[in-house]
Amino acid sequence: CEDCGKSLIGECKLHGPLIRAKDRVIPSRARLTLPHYLTLRVLELRAGNQQILGVFAKKGIQKRTQFGPYVGQLSTKLTCYDESRLVLQVLKDGGKYFLDTPNEDCGNWMMFVRLARNQEEQTLVAYQHCGEVYFTTVKPIEPHTELKVWYAADYAKFMEASAVFIKEESDVSPLPPVAKEPVEPWICSSCGSTFATFALLESHQCIHKDRV
Repeated sequence: CEDCGKSLIGECKLHGPLIRAKDRVIPSRARLTLPHYLTLRVLELRAGNQQILGVFAKKGIQKRTQFGPYVGQLSTKLTCYDESRLVLQVLKDGGKYFLDTPNEDCGNWMMFVRLARNQEEQTLVAYQHCGEVYFTTVKPIEPHTELKVWYAADYAKFMEASAVFIKEESDVSPLPPVAKEPVEPWICSSCGSTFATFALLESHQCIHKDRV
């Protein structure tokens, strides 16, 4: 005790306990990277105080808005699996690696985006471009809408997953979720070439990057 000038085990009986000043809580890396027009909401509280979060738009977001790249640790094994999130892999140096996010300081805000379970709730498509994974909006997103993602057709093949959603009973759509409305071409800003899918455009743009 500084007041008594004595070394004590436990609290000083004369002067009582010390007044403890706590450190300011610093948000995780993933939360700090969240764009200002997006917000996190707690959707569910599970055992052990585990929060199930969702990413929501605070204002309208245009179609063809690209987010990314997705940040995660490259791993040959997935150590953190959440059934509400997409499993993501990339091709690096000839090897196939998981983008693993065992905690919020290992990734960016995109780790909070939940997977879409049907075409109606899908707002984003995930695809690989030059060894990175990006999310792009497939339709205008209204304020207060949750961002939900599914694989682009080519990336679904890479992930050995389905690019379509199975509807109730036997009504199975033969087309990718984003192909039911009229498809607008994806235009290369460097040369003006047009492409039918995100993946084809992104693969083509790697050529321009190599020439820079």
